[in-house]
Amino acid sequence: MKLYQERLRKFIDEVTLYPVSCEQLAAGRSDEEWLDAVLAGGVKIVQLRDKQASGRTLLAKAQVFRQKTAEAGALLIINDRLDIALLSQADGVHLGNSDLPCHEVRRYAPELLIGISCNSENQVIRAQQQGASYYNIGPLLATATKVGVKEFLGFEAITRFSRHSPLPFTVMGGIKRRHLPALLAAGVRRPAVVTALSQAADITAETKEWLKLLVAPRA
Repeated sequence: MKLYQERLRKFIDEVTLYPVSCEQLAAGRSDEEWLDAVLAGGVKIVQLRDKQASGRTLLAKAQVFRQKTAEAGALLIINDRLDIALLSQADGVHLGNSDLPCHEVRRYAPELLIGISCNSENQVIRAQQQGASYYNIGPLLATATKVGVKEFLGFEAITRFSRHSPLPFTVMGGIKRRHLPALLAAGVRRPAVVTALSQAADITAETKEWLKLLVAPRA
């Protein structure tokens, strides 16, 4: 469990901005270009999210992500795919509501960070009971990454959800830089974002702006 504890400590101590990739929403830029840009901006974690790639393509991409995140001293999380996380030697896997159950993943992969998407308070409770490392509250607002979703939690869900668990959490869904004051006031430390970075004219500069705002209140 030593490796797990090192990964969890890094997540708790160093992670603020949590960028999630989405090549289809990156204004014509590849996932690798996006990765280079956010790492240059100074992030300490990235999540590789590609629901359209074949297994082989996703593994090859994950291996590139692993090499570059390791060189930058950043954590790598793979969305959905435990097999890709293990084969690429990623630091963790993020599971949605229809993915593998957290307790089974924890039993099979005790050294991985496991993130859980939570759309209800009961899911937060289960995430902790089943061995999650962190959980995500969302979607908070309307977002291009959740096609067909019509109900959104709103910022008021942050306090309601987080009272059920001491685990670190992220928030996601339609978050833009203008929302940061309200999120910080609600106790958020780790906003997870897709289009706020991927569609920026200068991804690196935008990343630095987010990090500056997230770190400043704690200085």
